[in-house]
Amino acid sequence: MKRVKIYTRFNRFWHWAQALLVILLALTGFGIHFNWGIFSFEQAVTLHVRLAMAFAVLVAFAIFWHLTTGAWRQYVPTGRIGAMVRFYLVGIFKGEPHPVKKTELSKLNPLQRLTYLGLKILVIPVVVLSGFLYYFYNNWEGTPLEGMPLEPVALVHTFGAYLLMAFMVAHVYLTTTGHTLLSNMKAMITGWEEVEE
Repeated sequence: MKRVKIYTRFNRFWHWAQALLVILLALTGFGIHFNWGIFSFEQAVTLHVRLAMAFAVLVAFAIFWHLTTGAWRQYVPTGRIGAMVRFYLVGIFKGEPHPVKKTELSKLNPLQRLTYLGLKILVIPVVVLSGFLYYFYNNWEGTPLEGMPLEPVALVHTFGAYLLMAFMVAHVYLTTTGHTLLSNMKAMITGWEEVEE
């Protein structure tokens, strides 16, 4: 094993800022839907909109960073997806070695690449766009959206939020599957990870 700098300062900032914003958006969003008493409805809406604006700025900044640094290549799908699925369903419980080795140039395994690509080009854009449409519902008059009911937009937005929450749960679980229980978490805090030579 050798210690390698895997995650840059920006990777770590973007990761933790995105995680915090998604969690807070979920708390305020579900607070709007279920009014569970943490915030009043008005507070939840105001906070949700402000957090959404911060999230949109973070996403725009991350897109710029990925394109200018070439980091977008980390998300291009590769082969061995079946080996990864088998590992997570069976091999990990038998103590089998990880089928794909992490390196400085290839931080994500094939299943992670596919998952993150789906999040970046499908789930997050759908949530952001539907949230934008939802927020500007009163301005639909005189646009092609005029007369369209709000309910489908709300359902798409909520479905996207549930997908993000499902991803977060799976992500946190898979974080515990490193060399030790907290090694992956430590790597995302420090940037350094122990990898096989």
